[in-house]
Amino acid sequence: MAARAPHGNNQPPKIIVKKIYIEGHGGHHGGAWKVAYADFVTAMMAFFLLMWLLGATTEKQRKGLADYFAPTIIVFKGTSAGSTGVFGGSSILEPDKYPQRARQTGMRSITMPADVKGGPQVGTGERGSLKERSIATEDKKNFDKIKAKVSQQLAASAKLAKMATHIRFVPTLEGLRIDLVDNADYSMFGLGTTLLEPEADKLIGLIAESIKSVDNTVMIRGHTDSLAFQNSAGINNWLLSGSRAEATRRRLAQGGLPDSRFERIEGVADREPMIEKDPADPRNRRVAITLLYRKGSFGR
Repeated sequence: MAARAPHGNNQPPKIIVKKIYIEGHGGHHGGAWKVAYADFVTAMMAFFLLMWLLGATTEKQRKGLADYFAPTIIVFKGTSAGSTGVFGGSSILEPDKYPQRARQTGMRSITMPADVKGGPQVGTGERGSLKERSIATEDKKNFDKIKAKVSQQLAASAKLAKMATHIRFVPTLEGLRIDLVDNADYSMFGLGTTLLEPEADKLIGLIAESIKSVDNTVMIRGHTDSLAFQNSAGINNWLLSGSRAEATRRRLAQGGLPDSRFERIEGVADREPMIEKDPADPRNRRVAITLLYRKGSFGR
């Protein structure tokens, strides 16, 4: 504000500047702390989510999550030199679709060793994906032939024709499972023993003859019903199921299968019933002969 000049004095009036400071009352009502708190809560939520993911996933699942955010697969064709040209980064002389000249840039140096050359056979090595696919296809064809052969021979034999109702062919992820199943009227083995009945002996011999021409290994699993033995100290369903699986292995070996063809022999007692609603059902007594896919197919 301007002060009044003294009377009779022509001097300009003095200008006095008055600064007024206003105290910051209620500063805590601002929004800055809310932003900081929201950041803190978000960070804590992300932390607890990370802890939950680490505890609720397997190592394979965590690897998949990591690859999703940081892919390890290199897409070389789309980023190699010349990828925007007529041939999309390749030439009429190069099957690997890599740059032709040393001065060109590309990803060959990090996708393939310097002394390795590609070609039309890539992926068909011992563990190559193309070879695995062809092995699985060939195995499936062989399994179909085995099923047809056994079925035809059963139908052609008057003595074995009734056994057709006791054999089942079940495709599984491991291979072709051949179930030899009991029922209320017939049992493959003598009651409580590992002695094969004559018809069952011939049936397993027929299976051995049908599968010995292929290279697939064999897994045998014995099953029982839930009926317990009176003298449990002498024998039980665990021992009986394993012994029946071994008896089946011996019969297959007599039919021409070498020892190297057998991969697993096991007994599971009544733990995997076919008729889950009735564990005592005689159909739960069975022997499963699984012709396994060869190693290299289906990730084996």
